[in-house]
Amino acid sequence: MELNTISPADGSKKARRRVGRGIGSGLGKTAGRGHKGQKSRSGGYHKVGFEGGQMPLQRRLPKRGFKSQSLKYNAEITLTNLEVLGAAEVDMLALKQAGLVGQIAKVVKVINTGALTKAVKLTGIGATAAAKAAIEAAGGSVA
Repeated sequence: MELNTISPADGSKKARRRVGRGIGSGLGKTAGRGHKGQKSRSGGYHKVGFEGGQMPLQRRLPKRGFKSQSLKYNAEITLTNLEVLGAAEVDMLALKQAGLVGQIAKVVKVINTGALTKAVKLTGIGATAAAKAAIEAAGGSVA
């Protein structure tokens, strides 16, 4: 094999369509653009969402809602998750290593869903009032 003999594999390169090259080609004269109008002109087109002057859909519909970007740093964990984890002491790092919260989580809160029978000590993790009561009833603590 030599550099001057290398060629692409058969069928891997396709010649681009040459338009406007006479009647015999079948793509002469208007070159597949039809007759007149904005789309037949060079450089003539419209912006995305343009509906010919009609009020576009994105302006007809009402503005609604807001999603805070800071919420992606918050995570929640249930009492059932703590039960399955089975660790005596739980902190943010343990939850991240177990895959119960995302790696970007900064604030974690325990919510009262499910039941907890093991004593668990939470450090650096918040809890709702009902979840705190359930943890303390099982012999654990929230710090």
